Amino acid sequence: MNRCNVLLLDEFRLISKTTIDTVLRKFLTLRRMPKYEELTEAERLAEYAKEKNLTLYLSSAYWKDHWAYEKCVSTFDAMLTPNSHQFVCGFPYQLSINEGLLDPELVAGDMSEPDFSEVKFSMEMEALFWGAGEDAFFNYESISRTRKIAYPMLPDRLSTLLGNSNPTKIPIKQNGEIRILSADIALMPSKRNKNDATAIFINQMKPTKSGRYTSNIVYTETCEGLRTDDQALIIRKLFDEYSCDYLVLDCAGIGIGIFDCLSRDMSDLDTGEIYPALSCCNNAEMAARCTVMGARKAIWAIKASQTFNSDAAFLLREGFNSGRIRLLLEGEDDTNNPLKNLPKYKSLTDMQREELKLPYINTRLLIEELVKLEHETVGGKVRVHERSGMRKDRYSSLAYNFYVATQLETKLERKYSSNMKSSDMFIIRAPKYTGKVVSHDIGKKANKTSSAPSWTIY
Repeated sequence: MNRCNVLLLDEFRLISKTTIDTVLRKFLTLRRMPKYEELTEAERLAEYAKEKNLTLYLSSAYWKDHWAYEKCVSTFDAMLTPNSHQFVCGFPYQLSINEGLLDPELVAGDMSEPDFSEVKFSMEMEALFWGAGEDAFFNYESISRTRKIAYPMLPDRLSTLLGNSNPTKIPIKQNGEIRILSADIALMPSKRNKNDATAIFINQMKPTKSGRYTSNIVYTETCEGLRTDDQALIIRKLFDEYSCDYLVLDCAGIGIGIFDCLSRDMSDLDTGEIYPALSCCNNAEMAARCTVMGARKAIWAIKASQTFNSDAAFLLREGFNSGRIRLLLEGEDDTNNPLKNLPKYKSLTDMQREELKLPYINTRLLIEELVKLEHETVGGKVRVHERSGMRKDRYSSLAYNFYVATQLETKLERKYSSNMKSSDMFIIRAPKYTGKVVSHDIGKKANKTSSAPSWTIY
């Protein structure tokens, strides 16, 4: 079996630490031992002792909760120890510019792109590991632990690319399952307003054995610069395609236009399909705006106040901390994308693959938004806000979604409790006793055996 004296691990953060420790590093067995024919045996041993095997780790930076960050920190601590042979350093993009290897205009152009990600840039170009700050409202580590869903639920136009039998197809709802679509509405394109985009989330609420619900965020997408009627049609089609029970909509501002479109029958000009009107289920005034008799009450209208925003923020944070929210795994790169294991994935074009990866990308962008949000507390209420030029549309949509999920869960718990009889809550069984009954008839004792509740009388 081959062995080595120098082990070079490029992009080591993409390699399992277990694989490195139990497989790759085991190739570093004996040190290099040149023949050195001109040296004596003692001189050879002295040279052998000087030259040690090396392990080189190379990679871009990543999240602070990854083992790669701990490796860098431990190596830095060891480097400060006298006579240590360990060393760690970072090479930011400024070094490449200084050496003439990178065009500064190219960097400036990347930073001016509408989909520019500060977090990804810091990792890839600035050699900085990223994690939430000490004063961040949302903790990255608690969010990262919820990334447990391997495959998104994809719309039919995407899932069919992977064949009829694949884990990305939208399944039939199970008993007790509730599905919620939420949308935070924006109309202006991000080239002019960097913090404006419509963010859509699909929440698959599934009951647990304990009687509570877990919110599985199985699909998310964003759209920018579309007309009100176009956005309303996208939302309405997704609502039906995912067999959703509720549609959570921000109706405090421009979202009212989307509500009005949804509250009347809509038709898809491309397919000719007609989508029936939806009405409001939680607000009588909003429900009155729907003039279609018998319209299904499915829209949960959000008209946020300071108290509502504070409650929604705390509920969302607690949802992550308790693990009651589950997000998609990392899947942007083909190295860690679960879709690569599906038979037809390799035969797809690059454009098709990128479209299939969008839910993973949007999940990563959601996490970046969450950990960068700033907050302040006033009068016992928390106000969460984005930094200048940043976004919080994904946060808002998910916060609305999970808020409604908690309200529905509470409502279901109350309904279950009110329908439960005391006999269902406390199981009371008649005692069984076999005793001797003393008969006082004619003054004589007569022994009888009874299986019914009884007392023995002497």
